[in-house]
Amino acid sequence: MRDDPTPRVLPAADLATFPLTGRFLLGRGRDRMTDDERHVLESAASAVKDYPARHHLVRRGEPVHQSMMLIDGYVTRYMDDREGYRQLVSVHIPGDFVDLHGFPTGRLDHDIGTLGPVRMALFDHETLVGITEEHPRLTRFLWFATLIDAAMHREWIFRLGRLGADGRLAHFFCELNARLEMVGLASGGKFDLPLTQPDLAEACGLTGVHVNRTLRSLREQGLLLFKNGQVEILDTQGLCAVAEFESDYLYSDFGPWKTT
Repeated sequence: MRDDPTPRVLPAADLATFPLTGRFLLGRGRDRMTDDERHVLESAASAVKDYPARHHLVRRGEPVHQSMMLIDGYVTRYMDDREGYRQLVSVHIPGDFVDLHGFPTGRLDHDIGTLGPVRMALFDHETLVGITEEHPRLTRFLWFATLIDAAMHREWIFRLGRLGADGRLAHFFCELNARLEMVGLASGGKFDLPLTQPDLAEACGLTGVHVNRTLRSLREQGLLLFKNGQVEILDTQGLCAVAEFESDYLYSDFGPWKTT
């Protein structure tokens, strides 16, 4: 747990000037970007598109010529096994470059879909080539964003491999709360989350029945409420302890959350 448990939501002051990219790396070093770099990134978007809930954005193996930054809503990356069972491998929030990995690789090894309705800014890969050639500092910020993605993947592997059901769900909600707090979309442990219990099962490697039972357990312990797409963390320190959650892997400007 942090020494100061008071929520420290970073104000999204850039959003009026940078409505498409104002949450990119917000709370994670955005203040170290120059005004020129911020304007270059904002002007690099070729289009803005809205997509409905449960919409397939990118299919595994398809050539990709654009990368997407999430402006509003939630997006997931996932993989299906041969029997059609789905595993969510990440959940993206506003400010995330969802598929920047496809810029150097030209395709993705997973699928991408929306959870609720979303708004996306699209960046042509030809434009990103120009950025990498002309703006080396901005290129390092884009690289940093992909390294954070990799760090979160490692933490998800730890969660699935070493934690029990209570810990997996607790960790999932602790991480989202910390990430959303950085971009000004969570305060006091409360935030919107358009996930169903089957979605949570697919993110945490559990059955739907097990998720239902575990959510009830967390509620009865006075740690968490999740109902109708609304999350309320009742005891942040307690939930972090169950999750073995330490947020250094998120590289927050606020400093890490710790369980002790």
